[in-house]
Amino acid sequence: MKTCLVTGGAGFLGAHLCRELLERGHKVICIDDLSTGNIRNLPESDGFFQFFRHDICFPFETSGHIDEIYNLACPASPLNYQGKNAIQTTRTCVLGALNMLEFAQRHGSTILQASTSEVYGEPLTSPQREADRGNVNPIGIRACYDEGKRCAESLFFDFYREKGTKVKVVRLFNTYGPMMSINDGRVVPNFICQALRGEDITVYGDGSQTRSFCFVRDTISGIISMMESDSYVTGPVNIGNPEEITILELAKTIIEKVRSSSKIVFRPIPDDDPTRRVPDIGKASAFLGFKPTTSLDEGLELTIPYYINLRRGVQ
Repeated sequence: MKTCLVTGGAGFLGAHLCRELLERGHKVICIDDLSTGNIRNLPESDGFFQFFRHDICFPFETSGHIDEIYNLACPASPLNYQGKNAIQTTRTCVLGALNMLEFAQRHGSTILQASTSEVYGEPLTSPQREADRGNVNPIGIRACYDEGKRCAESLFFDFYREKGTKVKVVRLFNTYGPMMSINDGRVVPNFICQALRGEDITVYGDGSQTRSFCFVRDTISGIISMMESDSYVTGPVNIGNPEEITILELAKTIIEKVRSSSKIVFRPIPDDDPTRRVPDIGKASAFLGFKPTTSLDEGLELTIPYYINLRRGVQ
């Protein structure tokens, strides 16, 4: 049995990760300041699970040995990290990473950073490979997240080189599934909720921009596989689904699955919104044996009932 610490554990990905680690027989310590996470996502506290409300921009300490740290704390939705939360997002990415790296160094823990495909910015090549340097606007409205995550990666590898800290870095591409907030602002829950309400579905630009969507259980499997990989596998490693779809196709698919009367309306595309986003998962396949097993069709069938139940007041 290992003791695992998960920052951002009350968020969408963090809560799924906490539950999967518990299923695998590990003890889990969850940290979250609940700024965007939801305590209702968490399992009951018991001898195997503990929750601490804490902002990792400030140092954290606990007694006992910590084997593994999964650093997921950070708003991941543009709705949450743009505007009034931009400065806090950068703080969480940078100061939070620094605090958790120092914690890992003190405890001799292996620490994994949940980075993001956003470090590639507006891609110059497609699919995106880990060797790509990225094309990011450092002063744009998304920069707090994009550049914050890039700085966190830099810190991880500096700790690895200078202090021998045991680090892992994954770059997560678009993930979806149950427990995403109904007000999350990301495209899959947005489209599902609009379709269920019979509202117009908002597509930005002409809808030709592409994304690749990875069901949450596949993403979690990739994250844990990275943590369990050999020590020389430090990353960064892309985790995502290489099946590409246009945003317009996604909207039409969700309308059909929900049997909705919603119409598609088009709005101006936001600043710095990337036109293509699809991972090359060659490294993940070679080093981790990672391959997504859930198609978009199946994943939507597993996700839509969650939002139907939310509308009915059932969770």
